[in-house]
Amino acid sequence: MGSTLEKAVIWGASGHALVVADILRLMGNYSIEGYLDNVNPHRCGELFGGASVLGGQEKLAELKRGGVSHLALGVGNCEARLKLAKVAMKSGFNLITVIHPSAIVAANACIGAGSVLCAGSVVNPEATLGLAVIVNTCASVDHECVIEDGVHISPGAHLAGKVTVGRGTTLGIGSVARDGISIGGGCIIGAGAVVVSDLPENIVAYGVPARVISNTKKSDSET
Repeated sequence: MGSTLEKAVIWGASGHALVVADILRLMGNYSIEGYLDNVNPHRCGELFGGASVLGGQEKLAELKRGGVSHLALGVGNCEARLKLAKVAMKSGFNLITVIHPSAIVAANACIGAGSVLCAGSVVNPEATLGLAVIVNTCASVDHECVIEDGVHISPGAHLAGKVTVGRGTTLGIGSVARDGISIGGGCIIGAGAVVVSDLPENIVAYGVPARVISNTKKSDSET
């Protein structure tokens, strides 16, 4: 009897991609054909994460012709991940929503395409996650939160109810946010920060309570 697994490729070939690959295998629906790496062309052919690095963006058309129609995002950098998502969709790939079997997702939560929910993550009722969001290991998003495209909620970070997080923001490991607040897009919230009031766009904030330390520019590099 032939395999019913869908062929998939992971865009990214670093630590986060290893996590995504592990989740895909546990989901049991996909066969990982390999990894794409735009940043390090010399890695083409390198064995990585149980498959090989196939090349970069130039391989997309060949993969499509070879019957690969599904793509998972394995890049941690928020802006880079959103750019790759746009390229992949324009190239005709279906973005896989990658959800670990141990993740807890409310029936009426909305999870955007290309998002990754890691082991032990929780997304509670009426929460909305946009395109290519990461809810990392043991992080939680509580009821009625609105998480915009490309946000990364790092391991052990926790959002109380009705929190809004803007596009491309990274919430550092172990950070927490009080209920009902708004965090702007393009922010970096430091590890262990406690966010108790609204924060504007494009800032770095950390501490207990979290304070704005500086402005920041979004990075275009893959990590």
